[in-house]
Amino acid sequence: MAKHIFLQFLTKKQNEMQHQIVTSNSVMTNINSTKFLRLIIDNILSWKNHITIITPKLNKACYVIRTLTFLKSPELLRMVYFSYLHSIMSYAITFWGNSHHSVNICKIQKRIIQIITNSNRYDTCRPLFKQLRILPLPSQCIFSVLIFVVTNKKLFQLNSRVHNIHTRYNDNLHLLSTGLTLVQKGAAYSGCKIYNHLPSQIKKISNNIALFKTTLKKFLLQYIFYSVDENYQQNCKDYDYQ
Repeated sequence: MAKHIFLQFLTKKQNEMQHQIVTSNSVMTNINSTKFLRLIIDNILSWKNHITIITPKLNKACYVIRTLTFLKSPELLRMVYFSYLHSIMSYAITFWGNSHHSVNICKIQKRIIQIITNSNRYDTCRPLFKQLRILPLPSQCIFSVLIFVVTNKKLFQLNSRVHNIHTRYNDNLHLLSTGLTLVQKGAAYSGCKIYNHLPSQIKKISNNIALFKTTLKKFLLQYIFYSVDENYQQNCKDYDYQ
């Protein structure tokens, strides 16, 4: 008899059903996590297991870059960073990058930035990220989520389509009401909220994907956000991308 599995998605307050689904030719067993397209997905979407899996890979990348410091060329080490570490760190970051477990990845990334720039372990990394033109993980997550939003605008509604009252927020994306943290951290909800907080000058060019990407990265490199909340707290309304 063929054996299959199913993953039951839960909130932290829900109790897991201890069931086994049986059909005429298969058994479906409930599991807590599974691998799908190189992502480790758990039943509460905490992304803890996925981050645990990629952490040793990033530590290895850190070691590789450390062994190459004899090159004494930040530009060459930056190239190694993008060809090795960045591809691991940025894969599917739209989904897991906003998890509180990602703080460990941030620490590894900061250490690598310090190694590339030959900086002290206790030096602040914000100017180093700017110097190398590398986005810290939270900013990279913001970048990826916003690219997802602007390339899939048909999945979202403008406020002007939802109500007839004319306000200055008519051109913002409509944010669904939810009290679930799980939903608020998701790409769709957080993507709308982050997009709405963008300077109007950047939102106006969102139909030009290439220009939007370039401008957005320039914007994120200027502010170097260490968290999504930090982005919300920054007043960027008068930002001029020209």
